[in-house]
Amino acid sequence: MSYVIDRRLNGKNKSTVNRTRFLRRYREHIKKAVEEAVSRRSITDMEHGEQISIPGRDIDEPVLHHGRGGKQTTVHPGNKEFTSGERIPRPQGGGGGGTGQGKASNSGEGMDDFVFQITQDEFLDFMFEDLELPNLVKKQLTGSDTFKTVRAGISSEGNPSRINIIRTLRSAHARRIALSGGSRNKLREVKAELARLHVEEPDNITDIQALEAEIARLRARIDKVPFLDTFDLKYNLLSKQPTPSSKAVMFCLMDVSGSMTQATKDIAKRFFILLYLFLKRNYERIDVVFIRHHTSAREVDEEEFFYSRETGGTIVSSALKLMQEIMAERYPINEWNLYAAQASDGDNWNDDSPICRDILMRQIMPSMQYYTYVEITPREHQALWYEYEQVREAFSESFSQQQIVSAADIYPVFRELFQRRLVS
Repeated sequence: MSYVIDRRLNGKNKSTVNRTRFLRRYREHIKKAVEEAVSRRSITDMEHGEQISIPGRDIDEPVLHHGRGGKQTTVHPGNKEFTSGERIPRPQGGGGGGTGQGKASNSGEGMDDFVFQITQDEFLDFMFEDLELPNLVKKQLTGSDTFKTVRAGISSEGNPSRINIIRTLRSAHARRIALSGGSRNKLREVKAELARLHVEEPDNITDIQALEAEIARLRARIDKVPFLDTFDLKYNLLSKQPTPSSKAVMFCLMDVSGSMTQATKDIAKRFFILLYLFLKRNYERIDVVFIRHHTSAREVDEEEFFYSRETGGTIVSSALKLMQEIMAERYPINEWNLYAAQASDGDNWNDDSPICRDILMRQIMPSMQYYTYVEITPREHQALWYEYEQVREAFSESFSQQQIVSAADIYPVFRELFQRRLVS
């Protein structure tokens, strides 16, 4: 048995395999650090790497060694200070875990936390682990630039690196049998006759010499058949097949009305940045449509969606109507997987909330794969939330709503909305 050890080096002479094993071993610590980092980061710093701290006590590894063996007799000395069951007070200050907190002390010892840096890709991998767009189905082949290589049988021509040794030797063996089979059968008969003459007619020199000459001729004829011929070579045939990929579009609807405070808008933007990073990292073919709304709605680009300072009153139905128009014009339901994410503080013109419910239930939700509504408010739910509850009851599999109170809730809510679901 042979072993292949990958000793390729990456940054700071750390083995790639060892780093992967290390990240897998301390996955829980890293996931917790990632969750905390997402909640405290600014909008522009959302996708960078992170510095991970692991307590020193958690990086110790078990050590296997041979014991002394045999029977042991040990005398443990007693002590004058402690008795069984007593609690020993923790040393003051420096006897902790080396975190730098506490006052100076003349006793105690500890170990600093182990700190290391994960890259941007590793950070995003942990951030979006086990997340997916629900109900995504392959509706149409989107292009021919994505292929997968599949086996397509055996060919007589091909690349030497793809030679099929078993098929080649099998073909060579069959050819040798076909070309030399008659001669081998004749050779066996002549050998049998020669053996008979040696036993029954040892003085028949003429016939014996003739048979020996025939045997030499047959052997020469058999030896002329090559062991391997170019005709025998067989190659594994590989072909490229287009990989069907799903066409999907995500509509991002953000409320920018006057009721949305700067803090509320910041939370909404951070939620949508998480969503945008998730889509672009996990899906190659997906369109993202950005819609901002107050009393009126407009389709905008990414830059304006996140950084425009436009504001006004609140009519949520304007965004839903615009989304419906865009769906009808550019995204046929028989070809596209349709998704939507809406973020608002729930404050809406009273007469408009029932209109939003009717638009969703009658015109939008029958075509949607998944629709999420996030209400950003520390107060009680607004009228729009209760109207959307009726939509959730009617479309429980494809509609979800969550509340975000503070920035710390963004990542947990995001994971709850897009958690990978088990297929029953």
